[in-house]
Amino acid sequence: MIDHVSVPVRDLAASAAFYARVLAPLGYTRMVERPAIVGFGKKYPEFWLNLRRDMPPIPADTGMHVCLRAPSEEAVRAFHTSALEQGGASDGEPGSRQAAMTTYYGAFIKDLDGNKIEAVSFAKA
Repeated sequence: MIDHVSVPVRDLAASAAFYARVLAPLGYTRMVERPAIVGFGKKYPEFWLNLRRDMPPIPADTGMHVCLRAPSEEAVRAFHTSALEQGGASDGEPGSRQAAMTTYYGAFIKDLDGNKIEAVSFAKA
């Protein structure tokens, strides 16, 4: 089981503001702030932003993404909408999808640095 994930960002302040709004519909709040990291979570920091000022741009399709659970389809839509309002990009509109074992409702976004983040709900699956 995965305990937490870390995402590299070039501008910590801008990314922290972006994720504060984008993760709110999923129940995450900002829990830790240090000079080079910010941690978001529900009960403890599970989603970390790590400052990497000199990080090269992320290639368009690295094949890597992080998927976060959402409590509902509405939360998935709010996650996606908020990302677009904050300057992120859609990498998959909210909708039903077929996974290997079940169907689910999900959406994919690219953050300000190009990191691919998915929100998924199994509430009605």
